[in-house]
Amino acid sequence: MSRLRGFTLIELMIAVVVVAVLAALAFPSFLGSIRKGRRADAASAVNAVQQAQERWRSSHESYATNAQLTLDPPNGLGLKAVSASGYYAISISGSSATSYTVTADASGVSGSGQARDSDCVVMGIQLGGGQLKFGSGASSIDWSAENPDPKRCWAK
Repeated sequence: MSRLRGFTLIELMIAVVVVAVLAALAFPSFLGSIRKGRRADAASAVNAVQQAQERWRSSHESYATNAQLTLDPPNGLGLKAVSASGYYAISISGSSATSYTVTADASGVSGSGQARDSDCVVMGIQLGGGQLKFGSGASSIDWSAENPDPKRCWAK
């Protein structure tokens, strides 16, 4: 009687378990990499607002407010209140003649996987006194901290 060659059911089940364990270990890391890559969407949107603010300030007494973010020029900056890929809600606060804060908030966009980016849900920049600060946080940014970007969400 000749013996058939191939996998036994036990060998097949062991292979399936090994693949499942490897997938369970790799998947969270994969999602973390995706979220980290999507932070570029926030950086791009915040930088676009920063550039628009400087153009605005060149012909106005103060920087534009959040109400002027989406208004078409010459009455506003002409930008969207959501980042290009739709992962972050964009807002301006604290506008004056010498300062402003731009914030990209993933929790403000429904269905955005970026809201699970734990330490980098909120990213922003603050201009004040001629200095630009980069900040981030899980739910808000502590601009008074020595390092407002403690988890290094801004890749510099």
